[in-house]
Amino acid sequence: MTLYPLPRLLVEPVIRAALLEDLGRAGDVTSDACIPAQARFEAVIASRQHGVLAGIDAAVIAFDLIDQSLSVSIERGDGAVVAPGDVVLRVSGSARAILTAERVALNVACRMSGIATATAGLVAIAREHGKAQIVCTRKTTPGLRALEKHAVRAGGGSNHRFGLDDAVLIKDNHIAVAGGVVPAIQAAKAHAGHMVKIEVEVDTLAQLDAAMAEGVDAVLLDNMTPAMLTDAVALVGGRALTEASGRVSRETVGAIAASGVDLISVGWITHSAPILDLGLDAATG
Repeated sequence: MTLYPLPRLLVEPVIRAALLEDLGRAGDVTSDACIPAQARFEAVIASRQHGVLAGIDAAVIAFDLIDQSLSVSIERGDGAVVAPGDVVLRVSGSARAILTAERVALNVACRMSGIATATAGLVAIAREHGKAQIVCTRKTTPGLRALEKHAVRAGGGSNHRFGLDDAVLIKDNHIAVAGGVVPAIQAAKAHAGHMVKIEVEVDTLAQLDAAMAEGVDAVLLDNMTPAMLTDAVALVGGRALTEASGRVSRETVGAIAASGVDLISVGWITHSAPILDLGLDAATG
């Protein structure tokens, strides 16, 4: 899968908002007080852990928004595998500007690289046991969805819908209010356009059987055991995409993938993945 960079038009407002939050009402008073205006600095961002990178292009934008005269070069970009000590990015120019942009650049790169790293770990295990793709969810940080979903792709995963307007996903509460799986699906089909796919969440094989009788594009098999997932995949028989969800971890993802499902959706890779430790230090040669 080719990893295309996000358009700057999407990323720049996010980074600009983060810089404005950090600069506050008076700017970087520490750098302005301690660093002479003419001081120059050559620095690198390097990895302190094994992992997979993401958010590096966004980090470059942070430096560029503070001072366009800074010289920034990417040594290892999004999707690259890194080890401790690997240089990710080099930056040189105004010391004040580099130190002012440092935290926002690192925040976004560390966070997105953590997501990419967590995703890559699950992808590797899933591939050992089946064909399932690891996909993210809408459980993202407000304002950072595009970046976080890009980070999932950098880690070898795929994206679920980006928002409520992408597709119809009939979940348990929709079913409860609509009066059941069948009326919910029928109402969705009557409303959705011909380009809109319909997925329905089911908890039991009986609900799944009802959904398949109505015909849907995908089924979300929620919190099913690996044995139930295997039965569900057999019941679907290739008539729809099968997506497993719930209780997915490095310990459980192998058994889930072995059931034969097409997709495994994981919320924690975007809302709770630990960061990848990256740091900015003076260049040493």
